[in-house]
Amino acid sequence: MILTGTEIGKRVKSGEITLEPFDNDLMNPNSYNYRLGDTLLEITDDVIDTKKPYTTSEIKIPNSGYILQPGKIYLGVTVEKIGSTKFVPSLIGRSSLGRLGLFLQITADLGHLGTSHHWTLELKCVQPLKVYPHMRIGQVSFWQPEGLSLLMNSYDKIGGNYSNYSAPKPSIISKFE
Repeated sequence: MILTGTEIGKRVKSGEITLEPFDNDLMNPNSYNYRLGDTLLEITDDVIDTKKPYTTSEIKIPNSGYILQPGKIYLGVTVEKIGSTKFVPSLIGRSSLGRLGLFLQITADLGHLGTSHHWTLELKCVQPLKVYPHMRIGQVSFWQPEGLSLLMNSYDKIGGNYSNYSAPKPSIISKFE
C-alpha cells in the first residue's frame, strides 16, 4: 500500500516519516518532491574497475547552474533527510526531467526500513542538461511493509554503508569483492 500525499504529511507530523526540511508545497498526490543539493561528484576514470577504488571530482553547483554531460555518471545528494521507522521509502526521478533525458536513481531507489539520511543520487543524462542547486529533481513515495518487521536488524545496525552521509557518497563495492 502506498501512502497518499495527505497521509505522508500526517506521518511527518507524527514523527513516523522523516522529511527534513519539510515543505508542504513539495507534496504530490502520492509522493513528495525532493531537491538536489549543491554538490556533485563526477566519476572521472575512463574505465571503472569494480575491484579497485576509482577517482571522483567534486563539483559545487553554482546558482547559475551546472551542465551535466552525456557519458558521465554524477553522484548528487538530496537536500532533505528522508526515511521512516514504519514505512519503506522509494525514490524515483520526476517525469518532467525524464522527458528531458535525465535518468535518476537508476538502480538504488528502494530505501531501508528504520533509517533516515540524505540520499546519494545517481544522475545520468542523454544530452547536455543544466541542473541547479535545490531544484526539484525527484520524488519519494512511502510504502507500508508487510510481514515481520526486522527493525532490530535495521540497515544502520547491520553496518549499512551509505546511511550516515550528508554529501554524495561514492560506491564502496571494491571493499566487498
